[in-house]
Amino acid sequence: MFQDSPIYDRLVAERGDVPTQARREAERVSRELEYAMRPLQSFGSVPVAPERHSSPGAGWQRTALLPGSLPH
Repeated sequence: MFQDSPIYDRLVAERGDVPTQARREAERVSRELEYAMRPLQSFGSVPVAPERHSSPGAGWQRTALLPGSLPH
């Protein structure tokens, strides 16, 4: 990329090859993130919680509880 560039060569000599270091660090972080985001395959099948029937459009949101009321 920066072939025959005395300014770049001097910067690398003074500060190190920052773009290469940043690329390696980004690749390392990407590998760690990929590992962390993998499902738990090594433990066999993960138990799935029973389905809860909710009103359409509720999605992941919880319904609000009135003060003093307990969930069923």
